[in-house]
Amino acid sequence: MKHLLNLLAAVALLVWGTHLVRTGVLRAFGGNLRTLLARSMRNRFTAALSGIGVTALVQSSTATSLMTSSFVGQGLITLPAALAVMRGADVGTALMSVLFSTDLSWLSPLFIFVGVVLSVTRPESGAGRVGRVLIGLGLMLLALRLVVEATGPLFESEAMRAVLASISSDVLLEITIGAVLAVVAYSSLAVVLLVAAMATSAVVPLDVALGLVLGANLGSGVLAVLTTAKSEISVRQVTVGNLLFKLLGVTVAAPFIGFYLAQIRPYVSDATQLVVLYHLAFNVVVSIGFIGLTGWVATLVKKMLPIPRKPASTSRPQHLDPSALSTPTLAISNAAREALHQADVVETMLIGMLNVIRNNDLRLAEELRKLDDTVDRLYSDIKYYLTKISREALGEEESKRWTDIISFTINMEQVGDIIERVIIDIEDKKIKPQRNFSEAGMAEIVELHERLVANLRLGMSVFLNGNVRDAQKLLEEKARFRDLERAYASTHLFRLMDRTATSMETSSLHIDLISDLKRINSHICSIAYPILDSAGALAPSRLRESRLASLNER
Repeated sequence: MKHLLNLLAAVALLVWGTHLVRTGVLRAFGGNLRTLLARSMRNRFTAALSGIGVTALVQSSTATSLMTSSFVGQGLITLPAALAVMRGADVGTALMSVLFSTDLSWLSPLFIFVGVVLSVTRPESGAGRVGRVLIGLGLMLLALRLVVEATGPLFESEAMRAVLASISSDVLLEITIGAVLAVVAYSSLAVVLLVAAMATSAVVPLDVALGLVLGANLGSGVLAVLTTAKSEISVRQVTVGNLLFKLLGVTVAAPFIGFYLAQIRPYVSDATQLVVLYHLAFNVVVSIGFIGLTGWVATLVKKMLPIPRKPASTSRPQHLDPSALSTPTLAISNAAREALHQADVVETMLIGMLNVIRNNDLRLAEELRKLDDTVDRLYSDIKYYLTKISREALGEEESKRWTDIISFTINMEQVGDIIERVIIDIEDKKIKPQRNFSEAGMAEIVELHERLVANLRLGMSVFLNGNVRDAQKLLEEKARFRDLERAYASTHLFRLMDRTATSMETSSLHIDLISDLKRINSHICSIAYPILDSAGALAPSRLRESRLASLNER
C-alpha cells in the first residue's frame, strides 16, 4: 500500500507540475502567444510551426486547441488554418516529452529554489510569473524521478504482473486505457512521461507502452472535445476536427507497433527513449502526412456540425466562450464585452421607458419588462463565468478588472430592476387610470431622461476605456443631476400650490419618478469610482469636509 501511495503521489505531482507550467506561461505570456497564433495564419505550414512553438511553451496541446478554437469562434481565422495549428501543437507536445525524458534531475532543485524565490519576493511581477513556471518544471522533473523509484517495488508482485500481462495482447484495450489516463490527468504529456518511466522500470512491456502512448494521443483529442462541449459550434468544430485526425492517425499506426520496435530497437536500447521517440515519430508523421487533408477534414466537420442560422438574440450570451477560460486575459476580455452587451440591453430599456411614458404603450411596456429578465440572466451568466476564471492565474491588473466587471454588471442589473419598477408604476398610476403629466412636468422628465441616456453612454465608455477625464465628467454629472432633481421637485410643489389639475393627479407618481431617475443616475455614475480610485483622483467625502470646516470654525 505504501508503494502504491508513493506512485499515486508522484503521478499527482507530475500532473500538478504540468498544470503550474501551463497556467504560469498563459498568465505571463498568454496575450503574446495568442498574437503569435493570430499572425501565423498565412498558410498551413506557418500555422503548424506556430502551433509547435506555442505548445512547447504551454506544455499542453489541449491549451493550444482551446486558444485556437476561440479564434475560430470569433471569426478571426478559418477552420482549416486552426486544424493546421493543431497538427503543429501535437508535434510540440512530443518534442517536450523527448526533452523531459533526458536526465535533467539535477535541474529540479535549482528550478524549484529559484522559482520559489521569485514567486515569494515578486509575486505580481513578470519575474514572479516566470518563477511559477520554474516551480512547475522543477516539480515535473522531480516527479519523473519519484515515479521511477516508486514503480520498481510496486510492480514486483506477481499479482500486479499478472494484471499487466492481461492487457499485453489487446492493442485496443491499451489505447483505451491510455486515452482514459490522459483525460483524467488533463495532460497527454504527463501520461507519456509516466508510461516512459514505467517502461524503463520494466513495469510494462514496450509494446504495451507504445499502445498506451497511442491512447494518450487520442485522449488529448477527447479531452479538448469534452472541454468545449458547451461552446459555440464553430469552436467545437476545431476540437472535433482535431479528434478526427487523431483517430485516423491511431488507426493507421496501431498495426505497426511491432514493426517500429523491430526497426528501432537495434539502434536505441533505452526504453524511455524508445517510448518518447515513438511519440515524436507518430506525431511528426501524422502532422506532415495529414496536413494536406485539413481542407477535407474541415469540410467533413462542417457537415457533421453545421452552424445553424439564427437571428441575433439579446437574451443569449454572445461572448462568454468557455474555451477561453484557460487564458485568463482573454476570458476577462470576453466578460467585459458581455457586460457591454448587458448595458446595451439596459439602454434599450431606458430609451423605451420614455416612449411608454409619452405614448401610454402597454405592449412596449410588457416587452421592456421582459428585457429585465434578460438583464438579470446576463448578470448571472457573467458572474458565473467570472467565478470559473482561476483567480490564482490573474495578475494585479486583471484582478482589478475582474472586480470592475462584477461591479459594472451589478449596477446594470440594478438599473434594469429600477426601470422595470418605473414601468409598472407608469402602468398602474398613469396608463390604466388615464392620467397625464402636466406639460411642464413632462418637459422636466424628458430633460432628466436625456441626461440619463447620455450618462449611460458615457459610463459605458468609461468602463471600456478607463479614461480618467471621462470618469471625472461622469462624477460631475452626478452632482448636476442631483441638483436638477431637487429643483424639479420644488417646481412640482409650486405647481401643486397653483392647483394645477394634472400635477395634482400625478403628484405621487411624478415625485417617485424623478427620484427613481436619480437612483438610476447614481448607479450609472458609480462606474467612475473604480477608475478614479485607481488614479488617486477621488476627492475626500463631503462629510469629512463639513466636519473639518465645523472644527475650524470652533
